[in-house]
Amino acid sequence: MSDSPVLKYISAGAWSLVEPLISQRAKTLLSTLIEFMENDVLPSEKLFHAQIPTDSPEARWASVPPILEELKDKAKQKGLWNLWLSGGDFQGMAGGQGGGLSNLEYAVMAETMGHSAILAPQATNCSAPDTGNMEVLARYGTSKQKDKYLVPLLKGEIRSSFAMTEYGVASSDATNIRNTTALPSSNSGKLIVKGHKWWITGAGDPRNAIHIVLAMTDPQNPSPHKRHSLVLVEPRLQGVKVVRPLTVFGYDDAPEGHCEVVYDGVEIDVESGVVGGRAGLGKGFEIIQARLGPGRLHHCMRTIGIASRALDILLQRVSDPNRKTFGKYLREHGTVIADIAHSRAEIDSARLLVLAAARRIDIAGAKGAMQDIGIAKFTVPSMALKVIDRAMQVHGAEGISQDTPLAYYYASLRTLRYADGPDEVHIQQIGKNELKRVEKLNQKSAKINKESDKLLRENGKVKAKL
Repeated sequence: MSDSPVLKYISAGAWSLVEPLISQRAKTLLSTLIEFMENDVLPSEKLFHAQIPTDSPEARWASVPPILEELKDKAKQKGLWNLWLSGGDFQGMAGGQGGGLSNLEYAVMAETMGHSAILAPQATNCSAPDTGNMEVLARYGTSKQKDKYLVPLLKGEIRSSFAMTEYGVASSDATNIRNTTALPSSNSGKLIVKGHKWWITGAGDPRNAIHIVLAMTDPQNPSPHKRHSLVLVEPRLQGVKVVRPLTVFGYDDAPEGHCEVVYDGVEIDVESGVVGGRAGLGKGFEIIQARLGPGRLHHCMRTIGIASRALDILLQRVSDPNRKTFGKYLREHGTVIADIAHSRAEIDSARLLVLAAARRIDIAGAKGAMQDIGIAKFTVPSMALKVIDRAMQVHGAEGISQDTPLAYYYASLRTLRYADGPDEVHIQQIGKNELKRVEKLNQKSAKINKESDKLLRENGKVKAKL
């Protein structure tokens, strides 16, 4: 065990807990993934960013760094393709290369990929929002929709977007989503999509071939959870306008981007344009709940890896003899030592939350794991932000510049506290779930108190001091 390459990426204690649940096939894949990360992905990061054009804004959105396609080919050859695909419903969907891994097994791999959070997931076809969109199409799409969109997504030939958040609407309460509609045309019988979305990840990518859009299709339905459907809008159809890429602390995330998008009278057919065809009408909320659970946890898995890499960068900086202050290495200052210790403890603690949630999905499904996923969702990004902030601090001004990846990590993970539901929504739900335990706790306490009073009387005592 001491020689296992995985111990360079997760703690020995965590590996001891999960190793008996990891198949030999997954262990072999994990070793291959680590080699791929260290020999191919991490050395390619600087080239990837250097290949994104800087000469004009238009050029940044017109091409994809060539090194990415090279890495994708290598990943396919090594069997590291579509690793996110779990067993059960997804067996065989990736031609044997991805299907069959448990969520727990993928959690360890996703954390490893988090050490190159931009490049590694794309190179292995494990990127959001594509993974969630593939899951939607696999579970709910018609056979024609799967052939047209799912198959090329699985092959990594196209990319996709998930258009939910609306401009000018408090979208953290999804029942508020109302300015995007897909209603029947009085003339053609087709659905006409009209709406205004923003923060649509991947909408700027030249490879993008499909937007899965949450739209209101039955505004008068008495149930607010049956008014919406997921509709399929190809970005090159007439009426689709990508207004602008939005920046996060100045980062535009080209060539993918997080974009503002207007759908102005886009015509789609009901059977081919609604996820699941006509049978999918009114099932928008049902579908997105199934989509969001595992996806939220995938983000958390990678985030552990990002935090671990930030700590690695911190350790190297504080041990650099060229960075001594007041005659001491930075690591010799007490506050820095404390920061290192707290970072290690926080990363290792958060990892256990993620592994527990992944294991829970394997046992009870995403719906049965919502409590575990929710706790991880609002805990892990905040933890990682603290670790990254400490790493930035020991770098001084360099830590907030483009000369280290730390500022970008911080921007990305600060965004994650909103993505897939803001922290407050998950915290409120977890708190409500905990309060549901009160009645049983009261019953338990009453039974214990009754027995306790009986024992006191039998032993001639009136009251104990506790």
